[in-house]
Amino acid sequence: MSTPSSSTGSLWFRYASPASFYPLAGRLIPWFGAVAAILAAAGLYVGFIVAPTDWQQGEAYRIIFIHVPAAWMAMFAYLVMAFWCALSLAFNTRLSAMMAQALAPTGAMFAFVSLWTGAFWGRPTWGAYWVWDARLTSTLILLFLYLGFIALRASIDDPRRADRAAALLALVGAINVPIIYFSVRWWNTLHQGSSISMTAAPKMAHTMLTAMLLMTLAAWAYTIAVALHRVRSIIVEREALSGWVGEVERPGNSASTMAGAATR
Repeated sequence: MSTPSSSTGSLWFRYASPASFYPLAGRLIPWFGAVAAILAAAGLYVGFIVAPTDWQQGEAYRIIFIHVPAAWMAMFAYLVMAFWCALSLAFNTRLSAMMAQALAPTGAMFAFVSLWTGAFWGRPTWGAYWVWDARLTSTLILLFLYLGFIALRASIDDPRRADRAAALLALVGAINVPIIYFSVRWWNTLHQGSSISMTAAPKMAHTMLTAMLLMTLAAWAYTIAVALHRVRSIIVEREALSGWVGEVERPGNSASTMAGAATR
């Protein structure tokens, strides 16, 4: 008789295969995409219409409802990417490397949005679009790490060698994430400290906090949906010579038929 732990373990091993994960990702994409759209609409409504005007920064503060979730997501996506890279190096799993590859463009986009919105926030707040502040500089380095990861992968023709080289870069670059997070504590910076802490009450109105959390959850759901969509394209590209790819790409195949073909 199989135990629950053994059943869970076999499920994980089953979906570690690109052939099995492909149809599962296809089923999940519409759900996460819909959740992202609903949460983003609610977050933008609460943040830009319902939330009160800040007494100190005026209306300019509302950009934080895009800036802060983008900054959080840029850091979080990099750590998840590094996690997949570590798995690919430790267990030589193809799907882990593909997941890391799929996350990199979205993480780079969020890092860029974070820097871009931060510049527009900094102009009325600090009087300048850019200063060589510790947090801003380390976030810029994060963007370069994402771009370096993407460029390194593209410069190596052999996918397995590209996986290993990019994984090493991602793991070395992961040290930059805690530097970004703790930079306002370690150095004297212009960037304000965290308004939300796990150990203290939030420093903003509840309406503002609600908008921030809604936009953050929307960013997570969006990242999952886009990464799953992109990894399906990567799977088809890299597994093009496998017999199951022709089966799942044939018009009229249902998800259940694809899952059956993948596990045979």
